Amino acid sequence: MAPDRMCGVPRPNSVKAGAMLILASILVLTTEAIRAQEGPTFRVETKLVNLWVNVTDHNGAIVGGLTKDDFKIAEDGHPQEIAIFERQSEKPLSIVLAIDTSGSTYKDRALEQDAGKRFVRAILRPQDQMSLFEFSTNVHQLVAFTNKSAQLDRGLSSLHGGEATALYDTIRLGSDELAHKPDRKVLVLVSDGGDTVKSTTYDEALEHAIRGEVLIYSIIDVPIEASAGRDLGGEHALITLAEQTGGKSFYADNGNLDKAFAQVSDDLRTQYLIAYYPHKQVPGVDFHKVSVTVPRAAAGDFNIRCRAGYFANPPAAPRRIPSD
Repeated sequence: MAPDRMCGVPRPNSVKAGAMLILASILVLTTEAIRAQEGPTFRVETKLVNLWVNVTDHNGAIVGGLTKDDFKIAEDGHPQEIAIFERQSEKPLSIVLAIDTSGSTYKDRALEQDAGKRFVRAILRPQDQMSLFEFSTNVHQLVAFTNKSAQLDRGLSSLHGGEATALYDTIRLGSDELAHKPDRKVLVLVSDGGDTVKSTTYDEALEHAIRGEVLIYSIIDVPIEASAGRDLGGEHALITLAEQTGGKSFYADNGNLDKAFAQVSDDLRTQYLIAYYPHKQVPGVDFHKVSVTVPRAAAGDFNIRCRAGYFANPPAAPRRIPSD
């Protein structure tokens, strides 16, 4: 007869398994204690920074044959590695065409309408969209984003005027409308310059454009050539807004809007897309400055345009756009 088993006494294999279980528990508790001493773990998410870059020579001619190796990118003074490079990108355009209909532009209203219609037909491709704004005392979105030139033509034919000029409101609202769009975002302003509504400040307008990655193209419709009677401060604001966002400003002297619109179109067709993931980013900085250079070029040979930088913190809530 087999010997009786002793009650309550484990087998040798059970003793070994129990010891291993205790050891594993000790290791888990030790690891958790070490993690607690090290503090919380933070996940760092790096956002791709897109730069639309235009290069011209000292005569203003477009330089279109550059390669990825020709460019150098820096953020806050730290060199960055180019992750994406494209020449003469065919990526879609989202455009807000905003026309000043204040009293000072009344004499050129018909010219603005006709030139605007020709610009719509020249710039829009199947993959592009445009929205039409008019601004005077208030800002109105006459046509929502569309690819149909007939809708934009009807909107241009329905422009109506006002007394004041809500220029900065237009930039803020137009930039907020463009911000959620993919690819290239462009705000084309047609104005003689000068904000007289004083609702949005210059700095607020610029911030919304930069946050939305919006390129501002200013077409300055000069009412008279002499400085007397012109809003030179307003013209300067239109110029600097374009420069800071990577766009460009053009003068429409003597009502020659067609030439200015053609220059905008040419500029948008000859852009480089350069993108990078920020490396060695300066902590605690709200606005990161970006610079693009072509080291092989002699000083003054090339004029390189792109946005001045980008904001690190989230944007403020956008305003609602009135529409008719």
